[in-house]
Order: sequence, then C-alpha cells, then structure tokens
Amino acid sequence: MKESMCSRWHLRLIVLLILFFPLTLSAAQGRVTVKGQSITLRQAIKIIESSSNFKFFFNPSDLDALPGKNLDCEGEISDVLKEVFAGSGISYVIMGDDIILKLEKKAASTQQKKVEIVGALAQRMWDASPYDVKVYTTLDRREALKDADFVTTQFRVGLLNARIKDERIPFSYGMLGQETNGAGGMFKALRTIPVILSIVEDMKELCPDAWLVNFTNPSGMVTEAVMRFGKWDKVIGLCNVPVGAMLDEPKTISKTLDQLTYKFAGLNHFHWHKVYDENGKEVTKDIIEAMYEGKDMGIPANIHDIPFFKEQLLQMNMIPCGYHRYYYREEEMLAHGLEEYNDPKVGTRGQQVQQTEHELFELYKNPDLDHKPEQLAKRGGAHYSDAACETIASIYGNKLSHIVVTTKNNGSVPDLPADCAVEVSSYIGSTGARAIAFGSLQPAQRGWLQCMKNMELCVEEAAVTGDYGLLMQAFILNPQTVSGQKMVNVLNELLIAHEKYLPQFADKIAELKAAGVTIKDDVARELTEKGL
Repeated sequence: MKESMCSRWHLRLIVLLILFFPLTLSAAQGRVTVKGQSITLRQAIKIIESSSNFKFFFNPSDLDALPGKNLDCEGEISDVLKEVFAGSGISYVIMGDDIILKLEKKAASTQQKKVEIVGALAQRMWDASPYDVKVYTTLDRREALKDADFVTTQFRVGLLNARIKDERIPFSYGMLGQETNGAGGMFKALRTIPVILSIVEDMKELCPDAWLVNFTNPSGMVTEAVMRFGKWDKVIGLCNVPVGAMLDEPKTISKTLDQLTYKFAGLNHFHWHKVYDENGKEVTKDIIEAMYEGKDMGIPANIHDIPFFKEQLLQMNMIPCGYHRYYYREEEMLAHGLEEYNDPKVGTRGQQVQQTEHELFELYKNPDLDHKPEQLAKRGGAHYSDAACETIASIYGNKLSHIVVTTKNNGSVPDLPADCAVEVSSYIGSTGARAIAFGSLQPAQRGWLQCMKNMELCVEEAAVTGDYGLLMQAFILNPQTVSGQKMVNVLNELLIAHEKYLPQFADKIAELKAAGVTIKDDVARELTEKGL
C-alpha cells in the first residue's frame, strides 16, 4: 500500500518558489545525441543515460532553478557535456562511466539563502501562533510535490530584474511599462506559462489528485493556460484585488461585509462588481458616491490613485477594479509612470520594489521577528494569503464559501465563450469553483472584455508555440501597446532582453540579433548584457 490510511488524511500544503524553465527534447540511439527545443538539464541527462552506459550523480535541486535551452549536439561525451552544461553554473567530472555534477557555490547560494531566511521566518510566525505547524523548505520541486493535496504557486521567472526590463523597455518608447498590463504583462505570461505547464506535468505523476491554487501573475492567463494546454481542471486562480475591495468598501457606507452581497465579473485585473445590502437593495451607487468623498476604497499599493470619471461609473452602475485606471485614465497613468521612469532617484515600480525587497530580507533575518513587518505593506500583494487559505479550507471542508476566483466561465458571463477563463464570484467547495451567473454586460464593458480576452488567448497560445506573428497580433490587440513600428521595437527588444527564458522564440531572437537589434534603454540593456 502506497501510504497508510492515517497519512492520507493529513493535509499537505506545498508552496513552490520556482525559477526554472523545463520543456521538451528528442534523442537518437547509438552515439550520444541531445537535440531539441527548450531542453532541461534533467531531460538531457535522461536521454544520455538511456542511449549510453553513462550514469549521472547529482543533487536534483541543483538543476531545478535552471532554464531550458535549445540543443543540437552529437558526438563524444565530453563534447556533448560541454554544450549541454555551457552557462549553467554546473561543473562535472567524468570518472569512467560515472559523471558527477556539482552546482558552483556562487550559483547555489542566493536561492538557498533566501529560502532559508523566509522558511525560518515562517516557522517563527507559526511558533508564535496557537498552532503546532512544521515548515519544510526545499528547492527540489519533485520532492515538494510528492503526494501533495494542494499546490500553491507564486513565482517570478527572471526575478525582479525581468520585471524592470518589462517596465523600462516600453517606457523608453512612451508606452506603459507595468507588471501585468501592456507589453510587460504579456511578456511575464510568455516566461511563466511554460513553467506552470511543466509543474502540471509533474503533478500528473506525483500528486494526480491535488488542487493547483495559482496566484502567479498574470494569474488569469496562467490559470487559463493550465486548463487549455495543461489539460488540468483542478485549478483555481486567485487575486487579492477583490479581497481588498470587500474588506474596505463596506465601511464607506456604514456596513459590514456580512451585511452585503458582492457580485464580480470580468477577467483577472480587469473585473467590475456590484453590491447589494442585506435587504436585497443595490448599493453600488452609494459606494460610488463614497469614492468621491475621499474614503479609503482599498486601492492596491502598487497602483497610482487617479480618480475615475464619476459620470462614467454612475452610467455603468458598476465599480471597476483598480487596474482599470490604466485603461480609463490611460493618459494620466502613463504620465505618472513616465515621470518615475525618467527620475533616476525613483525609477519604475520594479526598481522601487527591488529596494523594498532588499530591506525586507534584512528584517526577515532578525531571529526575534515572528510577525509580518509593517514594511511589507509597501510591497503590494496584500491579502493573497487570506484568499489562498480560505480557498483551500473551502475545498477541503466543502464550505461553499463565496470567493472571487479565476475559473472556467461555464456561462456565468455569456458575453464570453463557455470554456474560457473568467474572474467571477464563485462558491468554493469540494468540487472546486461553482461560478455564479452575472449576466451580460453593457456594450462599453462588453467591448473591453471581449478585446482583452482575445488578446489573452493569443498570448497564451504564443507562449506555448513560440509563434511570433501571433504574439504580434496580441500586441496589436492590447490597448496599452500602440500599433506601429514603435510597438514592433518594444516587442523585439523584450524578446532579446528575455532570451534565456524564451527558448520557444529562439529562432526569431537569433534573427533579430543577427539584424543588429539592440535594447534602447540603458538600464535594461545593461541588465541583459550582464545576464540578469
């Protein structure tokens, strides 16, 4: 028996911090051959072992943080290994038929130290609570996934340096540079989707009954890719923005959350909502009026607070999410972003967060710290843990709690296909999310919604196929990337900037580099030249 009945009742929650990029490979028998697109080191090792007498010895976690690469090598083992491990930070020693691998100390230290620091803080926080919980840390994905009941994912391929490039390259051409919107949001999806799909493949083998709870941004596209291309239906996408709204809006009309009913509909970072009181009376306009009395509406810390046009909100009779400012007040939001971009003392949001993160890790090292530091509020992402824990508890206990999640539409928003992903109010129970019907939107909102959804679908497919033309279609559809030659320049420079995380576009990137395409922004170009 695989495990005892007792152990099967233990709920295991695994949080993965993943910075790698595995995809596919092919091989030939006879001479050692490794050939294919986006091959991971594990896959290369497997094919070498299967086609020869060589046996590899290594620490599995040493390989998980490394991106895939395109390989086409055949010949003696020494020649093949030289190409396979080039630039990986992995050294090797051939001893007869045995090959011993070792991660160079410098490459291993940063990730391991961060995991140890965060893990120790998490343990201290649990120790300060009434609960007896043991925190385990690992950089070995397969070890973490084995027999999990729930897998939560929150990771950033390329770390904050990738975000900085996502922001600065569009800004250098006068376009929005933002983490989940515009060109930056699309490229974050391109880097992230292949990774989440590789996680799903491991889950199919190691924890086939687990639920995947994703809040890796762009959460909507990442979650939809899991359903469309990973063929994994036990997935729910989360966002903290609806949580913030429901926590902060009730008090603006002298109510509590349990007196109100919320109905959300739209896409991740692009939803609207209505509100009703305990008697069934709609109070959406009451909250809109309160917005213009200076009351706190729970705007995320990472979004510049420019007020919406009141007449627009009253006409639609819905409350847009904070990220709609990038579309409804595009002129002002772009001007604010460019102002920060052009000020070397301020920098883009990613540069600001990078400094905040450095300060936070210094605080995390304090052995007496056993609670969330106040400085974390500057980081953004508040309430993610609330949403994740409530979702997991609702599935595990079949609580049917009302939570706003990304899930399959199934007719809840009839303006979109039934099989696409939407972010809607749902009841969460043992079978997952039961989307609550919202109904059709008015023409203005319907037009935005359908444009954004089709842009997302193009990005997701391009992330899997590496289709440059399809990615260009997504850029043309996206309202934040103004169509024309400057848009193409942004697209091409971002491809070069993120080359090591986009092996699916390797041929196009090689073509662009051969044509002499370079990165205009000094900071982004320097980061790229340093391999960061």
